[in-house]
Amino acid sequence: MPVNPADSPVLGVLYGTDAMRAAMSERAFLQRMLDVEAALARAQSRLGIVPAEAASAITLAAQVDKLDLQALGDATRNTGYPVVGLVKQLTALAGHDAGRWTHWGATTQDIMDTAVVLQMRQGLALIRAELIAVIGGFASMAQRHRGTIMAGRTHLQHALPVTFGYKVAVWLSPLITMLERLEQLRPRVERVQFGGAAGTLASLGDQGLAVQRELAAELGLGCPDIPWHVARDGFAEAVSFLGLVCGALSKIATDVMLLMQTEVAEVNEPHVTGRGGSSTMPQKRNPIACEYILAQSRGVHALVPQMMAAMAQDLERGTGPWQAEALAIGQAFNLTHGALSQARFLAEGLVVDPARMLRNLAATGGLIAAEQVMMGLAPVLGRGEAHHIVNRACDLAIAQGIPLVTALEQDREIAARVEPARLRALCNPENYLGSATRFVDQVLARLAAR
Repeated sequence: MPVNPADSPVLGVLYGTDAMRAAMSERAFLQRMLDVEAALARAQSRLGIVPAEAASAITLAAQVDKLDLQALGDATRNTGYPVVGLVKQLTALAGHDAGRWTHWGATTQDIMDTAVVLQMRQGLALIRAELIAVIGGFASMAQRHRGTIMAGRTHLQHALPVTFGYKVAVWLSPLITMLERLEQLRPRVERVQFGGAAGTLASLGDQGLAVQRELAAELGLGCPDIPWHVARDGFAEAVSFLGLVCGALSKIATDVMLLMQTEVAEVNEPHVTGRGGSSTMPQKRNPIACEYILAQSRGVHALVPQMMAAMAQDLERGTGPWQAEALAIGQAFNLTHGALSQARFLAEGLVVDPARMLRNLAATGGLIAAEQVMMGLAPVLGRGEAHHIVNRACDLAIAQGIPLVTALEQDREIAARVEPARLRALCNPENYLGSATRFVDQVLARLAAR
């Protein structure tokens, strides 16, 4: 029975994805270890170390379906690692003559680390594809609502007018950066691990580096300058990157949830019959996608420190920190992909209500234009005096429940020095969008230039 909800047949539909679970599963891990063993035999056969027929037999035998998983579990319990039992079974499956060349010159961690790298390569490809889809959805949304005016809020209060396209572009820009980060980190993560017992490849004599290069080429991985058995920055960077992705998605989910509140109601998650419903309140449409973006993101954020702590490896082989990584990597990948999947649901179908945005913008009777008025009056009155007068007018507007323009018109000093038409223009939020739409254009241009 699964202990982690992300791996269960029922709750698993809410956490992670089937595609990522398949990529990061134990079954995939076992197959990847077999893939590494087979690739090692082929690489060494090209160098004349392992007979070609032995490499072929090992490759043919390296199939997870041929393993006795019960026996492998028993062996793993006894030794503390799955490689010893796996190599024993692979040796037997390949036959006596070929099997004796299995695992030649390798150590347990070489096989396990490289297998995880292969899983992470597939996982990062899945992350990239979903990230691109999320970016595409939000890019279209930013363009579509480039000029859709709404209230910008700071400290949850009306601040200045913005456009919804501007808000979406603020979400979008970090996601584009995530793609750049992903491209930059992959060469640092997707590297072969091959160093032998203590990282020196002593068992292979003067052929160690040649075998390392051939193995990397066979698997399509980078070749490091030195084995990284106890230098775990690549794995830590990968999970930290997932934490950054989830942080960017958490910002989006938080904004959407706040804008979905009944009293705000400027956007809504895409409606699917029954989705987000309540067992007792038929009217409810809860922000389910946002909730699971946040839940999964917090799960990933809890795992990042675990990977950082695991960097404190001792001497030439970690005794504990290395083993802790396995508890974090698969979960972090699965939860991040799940969060991206929920974000894609938002990016491709968020329901936007421009009319409600306009009503909310007008809800304060023009107070949202106070800075615009102050800056417009400053050349006439001086900035300090303009701030004082507009602040006084805002207090009057709030106290009497009247529009800001009415409160300003009651001020004799303003009435004497500012034309009514000019005053009304200064109180119109649509005249105070600054560079909002140009910022949208810059973000979209950056994406288009990729």
